[in-house]
Amino acid sequence: MAETSLGLDENIEGALCYLFGWLTGIIFFVLEKDNRFVKFHAMQSIVVFLALMILGWIIGAIATAMFFAAPYNAGAFGIATLISLISTLLWLVMFVLWLLLMYKAYSGEMYKLPKIGDWVESKI
Repeated sequence: MAETSLGLDENIEGALCYLFGWLTGIIFFVLEKDNRFVKFHAMQSIVVFLALMILGWIIGAIATAMFFAAPYNAGAFGIATLISLISTLLWLVMFVLWLLLMYKAYSGEMYKLPKIGDWVESKI
């Protein structure tokens, strides 16, 4: 295991980068000075979970607006239901990604998500 600025094993710090999504990603990205493994996982956590959270909020807001329009438009209720299902699936994908990325980091693997991982690696 390589040295870290905080004195924890790098695999533990890497997993903790994902604990509270982008928030812990920012914390570890700022606090970790030298360890590339931890900085990678911190940055990947920020990019992935911040983007997915914002997308989830947007989809949820659209679904809510459609439900409010439903009493005035029969088709709006069906569309709102479909959008709500998409929102639920997005949150499920986020949960599975959260578990997978924490597990991979804890296992000591610098697991890169397609496209995002390569971009993150080029930035650290």
